[in-house]
Amino acid sequence: MVQYMDRNSGFAQWNANKNATAKKSAFGGFMWWFLIFVGVWWLLGSWMTPKTKDVPVENAPVIDLSNVPATTIENDDISAQVRGLRISNIALKDFNVSASDSTPVTLLGTDGAYAEIGVLANGTTAPTATTVWKNKDGVFTWRNSDGVEFLRTITTDNYVIIINDTIRNGTAHDISVAPYGRIVRANDVINSAGVSTGAIAYENTDIERIDWRKMDRRSYAYTTTTGFIGFADQYWETIVALNNLDQTMTLKKVGTNYDADVVAGAVAIAPNATANISYSIYAGPLEQGALDTATKYIAGIDDTVDYGWFGFLARPMLWFINTLNALVMNYGVAIILMTLILRMLMWKLTRKSYASMIAMQKMQPELQRIQKLYANDKMRLQMEMMKIYQTHKMSPMSGCLPMLIQIPIFFALYKALLVSVQMRSAHFLWIKDLATMDPYFILPILMGATMWLQQYLQSAQKAKSADKNDITAQTQRMMRWMPILFTVMFAWMPAGLVLYWTVSNIFGIVQMYIIKHQK
Repeated sequence: MVQYMDRNSGFAQWNANKNATAKKSAFGGFMWWFLIFVGVWWLLGSWMTPKTKDVPVENAPVIDLSNVPATTIENDDISAQVRGLRISNIALKDFNVSASDSTPVTLLGTDGAYAEIGVLANGTTAPTATTVWKNKDGVFTWRNSDGVEFLRTITTDNYVIIINDTIRNGTAHDISVAPYGRIVRANDVINSAGVSTGAIAYENTDIERIDWRKMDRRSYAYTTTTGFIGFADQYWETIVALNNLDQTMTLKKVGTNYDADVVAGAVAIAPNATANISYSIYAGPLEQGALDTATKYIAGIDDTVDYGWFGFLARPMLWFINTLNALVMNYGVAIILMTLILRMLMWKLTRKSYASMIAMQKMQPELQRIQKLYANDKMRLQMEMMKIYQTHKMSPMSGCLPMLIQIPIFFALYKALLVSVQMRSAHFLWIKDLATMDPYFILPILMGATMWLQQYLQSAQKAKSADKNDITAQTQRMMRWMPILFTVMFAWMPAGLVLYWTVSNIFGIVQMYIIKHQK
């Protein structure tokens, strides 16, 4: 991208001549870049440092579940432990903890973390977390002293756990039950730069995301006709949904744990009648295919991936990378191929930009002449500049379009790499995980070197201005610091993103050579 910020890009030339009479020093320009660098460094440090904070609130009572027998449910994707009303230790069989640890990723696997599904009863007694159920052929039953019978079946589909309750009222009077779901997770959170993590609530077709630090300070409540609630990390999420209308959802911190609750409106059950209630729990990856499959149980869950502002580009870009990976069987090679394809699609546009830069180069003597001639008359200077642009049929912004196109592509790819579960632990040469920084900083150095070479090739044939007050010359001198600044910034970026930028720079160098040779 550095070629589009060069002194002959049009925009830089326009801005330089616009401020031709301003007295600026090269040192002052450098200080501005230095301040920007420090600001970016601070922001990156703030985003990427794991942040946890405990608020001194009343701890939840400890419940002894030693008398409640544990049962394991599983399919090809997950296995989980069921102990009465609670479900925990949900292992994702297809995902390992890391490239060097083959232990499956486990959700709600720490002490005090669980999902609890049950009912609040009026007119009778409902089962609690310590209730011991009878298990016969996968059907859990419990009868209270009033003669009300509770039957529960638990099935799994992909990463969704489906709970179906049947409640039979054996009393001679009406009773009512209010279904509820709860997810409690430990305070083992890690904030990820650029990805929204924390609590998540789906309220009347709107996604609400609450950062962990906000939950440390206050609680949140929602009233909705239908929705779900839970927690999302960078790659995984645990969601609970009730298939009932009129729900109240709350998010709060209890002791050192985070708590997400949903309670539905009461269901009346007449004497000798039954009521059927269903619940769904999603515990799995933030992967679009798995979430699309889960929508038949939890409506709206396919919108929980945080693709950012440029989601309309990030989603197809991620699909494109996955498709290329299916062909070449390596995500690093897939990113390289995608970069080359994108740059080829922009070939004509970039060629036009280079042609504009060459034309701007030819206009330099004339622009510099009027800059000196009308240094004390800004209005006349602008008018004369416009005449020159009109004579040469040029626009000050003619060389900036490729840069404007690459900016959303850059941020979309950044998001796509951060949220891609498939990219996690993806290998490429010496890099073990393309979703994290290059541990040896080789790619950032290569990126900075190719950026410098690209900049050098553009300015190698241009005469240096002898006028220290020439804003155009000052801009060029400041641009020399850009490769260093970008190298430091990209050192902590995902390696896949740095790979994209490096390959794009190399392609730009080759393209520049071809176009100049043709000219």
